[in-house]
Amino acid sequence: MARKELNIVMFPWLAFGHFIPYLHLANKLADKGHKITFLIPNKAKLQLDSQNQHPSLITLLPITVPQVDSLPLGAQTTADIPLNQHGDLSIAMDRTRPDVESILETQNPKPDLILFDMAHWVPAVAAKLNIVSVSYNIVCAISVDLVRDWYNNSDKDTHILPSWTMPADASTTNFGENITILQRSLIALGTADAISIRTCREVEGEYCDRIAARFKKPVLLSGITLPESTDPLDLRWVKWLGKFKKESVIFCCLGSQHVLDKPQIQELALGLEMTGLPFLLAVKPPVGFATLEEVLPEGFVERVKDRGMGYGGWVQQTQILAHPSVGCFVCHCGSSSMWEALVSDTQLVLFPQIPDQALNAELMAGKLKVGVKVERKEDGGVSKEVWSEAVKSVMNEDSEIGSEVKKNHAKWREMLTSEAFADGYIDSFIKDLQDLIGH
Repeated sequence: MARKELNIVMFPWLAFGHFIPYLHLANKLADKGHKITFLIPNKAKLQLDSQNQHPSLITLLPITVPQVDSLPLGAQTTADIPLNQHGDLSIAMDRTRPDVESILETQNPKPDLILFDMAHWVPAVAAKLNIVSVSYNIVCAISVDLVRDWYNNSDKDTHILPSWTMPADASTTNFGENITILQRSLIALGTADAISIRTCREVEGEYCDRIAARFKKPVLLSGITLPESTDPLDLRWVKWLGKFKKESVIFCCLGSQHVLDKPQIQELALGLEMTGLPFLLAVKPPVGFATLEEVLPEGFVERVKDRGMGYGGWVQQTQILAHPSVGCFVCHCGSSSMWEALVSDTQLVLFPQIPDQALNAELMAGKLKVGVKVERKEDGGVSKEVWSEAVKSVMNEDSEIGSEVKKNHAKWREMLTSEAFADGYIDSFIKDLQDLIGH
């Protein structure tokens, strides 16, 4: 008997770092003929429309994000606010519950499944409507396993996090109205019909097994679901990168979630300058500064003008990593960047800043041995000398460390970029979802 074509609703946390991986998964599922309704704020829909590869099967359905007094007028996603207001945005997300419930109740045909992450109330809504709920986590399994550790007080030492990654206690700081981010995670994982993670067993099997045992439910793996890049690299970067020889350029891109302060950016810039290698430093300017140039050390721009560039805007990370001139990626180890780093052909320098990134960096430097972590002081700072040494340790052709991480990286890259490998995971994931709904 033919397996059922699935009718899936997706409702990710209100952040582009969550929308995009969910949409990548939606595209992979639609490749196989399944239908997805993707609940998304109005403004975000406009930005993501172009990434919808199957408009006939994937509907980006706008939802209204209610205004919360403490947020700027019109704030709909984390892109509209600083990190310290994410908890207030979660209040707005929770207030979409009546609309989400109405969509699930009135959609025809009725959805088979809903995939969600931070909206911990989704399983209760779905159960009432006889819809299967799946907690789909775009963070790596090692991070989900940390939640399991918090759940099992006796296991708290499984993952040791450096003090500089913990600006607030996840078990006491509110992330919404009278709920912490830890409580959200535990409720979502504990009440969903199944847990799903964007990872693969070859990299994180042990953590997946522990999560399944703790929460006593299936853990479904989607694979890493990275898209095939279709947009060409902007001509500006093609021209600039084209000036340098193969695998010589350091590309430093540290994401948008955590922004370095002025002294940290200055040490980083000086460290890259000290390497003597060409580099592209793509970091957001700190709060209070309009441009990155205002933050860079005095005389820096003039000194490095022939081989270095600082850029404070968004860049095409995937396309830049694929350019033959790029030989080193200084990466913050967010989950998407981690997978993009692993499938790239670059040497990796790891600079995590928040808890899930620190765990990913531990995985990459420890178990996989594909990169080197930047050594930090107790307060989290890094000197220019340490920056320079970290990069040179992987970029020096005669370096033992550089040689080892390059060999290991090549092995993992070959496996992860195999078309059969990625396709096999999606096929298994679809079968697991069909089994969940009994078809």
